[in-house]
Amino acid sequence: MPFAQTDDGIRLHYEETGTGVPVVFVHEYAGDHRSWEAQMRHFGQRYRAIAYAARGYPPSDVPDDVTKYNQARAADDIAAVLDSLGIGKAHVVGLSMGGFATLHFGIRHPARALSLCVAGCGYGAEKGQQDKFRSEVAAVAAFLDAHGMAAFAARYAYGPTRVQFENKNPRGFEEFKRQLAEHAAIGARNTQLGVQGERPSLYDLTDRMAALTMPVLILTGDEDWPCLQPALLMKQTIPTAALSVMPNCGHTINLEDPDQFNRLVGDFIVQVECGRWPKRDPRSMVASITGMK
Repeated sequence: MPFAQTDDGIRLHYEETGTGVPVVFVHEYAGDHRSWEAQMRHFGQRYRAIAYAARGYPPSDVPDDVTKYNQARAADDIAAVLDSLGIGKAHVVGLSMGGFATLHFGIRHPARALSLCVAGCGYGAEKGQQDKFRSEVAAVAAFLDAHGMAAFAARYAYGPTRVQFENKNPRGFEEFKRQLAEHAAIGARNTQLGVQGERPSLYDLTDRMAALTMPVLILTGDEDWPCLQPALLMKQTIPTAALSVMPNCGHTINLEDPDQFNRLVGDFIVQVECGRWPKRDPRSMVASITGMK
């Protein structure tokens, strides 16, 4: 079983398939490396596809110390996977927690990103929602301490932006819920407190996002309510960003509609590889609607 090593001594399990330009997939809070199977099968036919389990997610190491978990480490762990595989640059695709890590990877390691796909990114990012989000983070951590992973999965899987997945694909949803129940409770708890609860708001990162120069694709489901406004913010702020909204989709878009997700990400990577991904024309950002004044 292969592992990458981080600079603070954590082992990260990874899987890879295919050859060629590397594409790294970074999973969400309720997922793990297995969540990307449909993408590994698809992109592994054309690229070197890599998925890894974040710290706190077996078979990666599960540190007991909550200080081992934070947003900067989540971003740097992507670089650690690249280092262990001898990869200088890669396309990086992340969903939700993985989308935040992907964005921060672009900020912290811009020279190593061929492109960024930031999907389902925005939970708790809006200024008016931060206190509410942190209270929910604390509630999740307390529930995990009191009841364990199986009971948590039985409730968390039915969140308001995940029921779309159940309605659309009950068999896939049951697999998702079963895999969630297999996670380590202490890792899930520490990830909530250290990564989710303490990450900076996207609205405090606009200067850094505006400085990004690599191609960026922002993806969100149209029923992933907490991510819609943050997706618009990233589109407006990042000069190389495009935004695609997947219809009738919730949060877990790579599982809920893998064909559409793979097509959008695949077309994006092809344009980047061909040197055809544009930077926004500044003339499109003037305040006038018609351009007449």
